[in-house]
Amino acid sequence: MEAIINLHQDVMFYLIIILVLVLWLLVRFVVRFNNYNGAFPSGSVQSHNTTLEIVWTITPALLLIIIAIPSFALLYAMDEIIEPTITIKVLGHQWYWSYEYSDNNATVGFDSYMIPTKDLVPGDFRLLEVDNSLVVPTNTHIRFIITSQDVIHSWAVPSLGLKLDAVPGRLSATGAFIRRAGHFYGQCSEICGIGHGFMPILVEAVDTAKA
Repeated sequence: MEAIINLHQDVMFYLIIILVLVLWLLVRFVVRFNNYNGAFPSGSVQSHNTTLEIVWTITPALLLIIIAIPSFALLYAMDEIIEPTITIKVLGHQWYWSYEYSDNNATVGFDSYMIPTKDLVPGDFRLLEVDNSLVVPTNTHIRFIITSQDVIHSWAVPSLGLKLDAVPGRLSATGAFIRRAGHFYGQCSEICGIGHGFMPILVEAVDTAKA
């Protein structure tokens, strides 16, 4: 997620420069065109300029290449799963999540349901709090194996840069490396039925010594 944010900031830098340049060119063109009463003089370089046309064709192409190279690198990095320390299975249901820790020759599983609005306490987030959060350690390579028992769901935690479809009969995998402790909220991002908006995700990252 940090890399996604950094790429966004870099692209925004180029976009602002392009916006200012194009706006300046349009304003200057309108002013100059108006001064000539709607027509440039015959043979004017403003109306026919081969060099200018080459420049404004090649420059956007170069900018797209500059943006594309780190974008492709980031896409490949997001698909790469480093040898994990912990593997967690995520199973989507209508309409709740199940989690299984399956390392060290032992399997520990539990269901995670949304806490109803009437049971919330001050400080809780409506439609985002769950009765059993997914507890994971910080500074640890984690692999999530995601699937579904019934229909297509989508396990998404935006603040961690995670979003992967849970498809029945298919295992999808993604990785995470959480740098700081905290609560990270998400929701099912696939329209999976009448309870689609009521199956939140809460990942609770704790210090490695406490996990």
